[in-house]
Amino acid sequence: MTESTPRIVAITGASRGIGRLLAQKLGAQGAAVVINYKVNADLAEESLADVVAAGGSGITVQADVEQTDDIDAMFERIRIEYGRLDAFVANAAASAFKPVAALKTHHLDRSYAMNTRSFVLGAIRAAELMDAGGRIVAVTSYGSLRAFPTYAALGAAKAANEAYVKYMATEFGPRQITVNAVNGGLIDTDSLDYFYHRVPGMAPMETVLSKVPLQRPGTADDMADAIDFLLSDRASYITGQVLSVDGGLTIVAPPFWADTTGDLRSAVMLDGPDPSVLPD
Repeated sequence: MTESTPRIVAITGASRGIGRLLAQKLGAQGAAVVINYKVNADLAEESLADVVAAGGSGITVQADVEQTDDIDAMFERIRIEYGRLDAFVANAAASAFKPVAALKTHHLDRSYAMNTRSFVLGAIRAAELMDAGGRIVAVTSYGSLRAFPTYAALGAAKAANEAYVKYMATEFGPRQITVNAVNGGLIDTDSLDYFYHRVPGMAPMETVLSKVPLQRPGTADDMADAIDFLLSDRASYITGQVLSVDGGLTIVAPPFWADTTGDLRSAVMLDGPDPSVLPD
């Protein structure tokens, strides 16, 4: 887009975390960013101020994406304000962290509405405003690929979104709309802190990080950069794909290097003895 016709990008859950950082990055590129938020108008205005300070523009739109009427109202506001949309990022997420046997009907209904239904309906409405092609990105997580304690409701919803990405990519492709997902691993955000420090009985994060090949959590920057790439012209021929940003988390399996001992451990792990060549 030229300076007089900036990209219009809508991001759900853009008042904090990954969404807020992505909005700022897009602002630095001159984009007009639609900052969606659920409750905290002050945080949303701060996020918009970041966008403007970086060189962009935008608006804030209050919408609870669990509610279908709010989704419709948000995209109607975009239509009235801009008349079109170039990109949509489904970033907002929430769920109950409970074992499957402890999930109640309202947990299932709200998890579906918040995470999957909001993405599908949002993508449909976004595509209606993409008259010259566009980009749709869903933010998912490694719970769509791996099973771990208390994450079933959200992980299943993210898996559903990744399935929808493939179907949307197929059906929206002739309209030059690409649809992809960015699958995050252990990303250092408020959500990660909540999961590992406020879910009763959860394993210590340190023991989990020791199993990750890069042995550290990812950052909101790592995620925002990956999303930014998929929104860019550099990714114009990529669609229906899931890009993992996880430090190698989903490529490993037991036995983990972190659980080895002796010479085998020292051959790889930095906290073992001085690296040495394993005996023949």
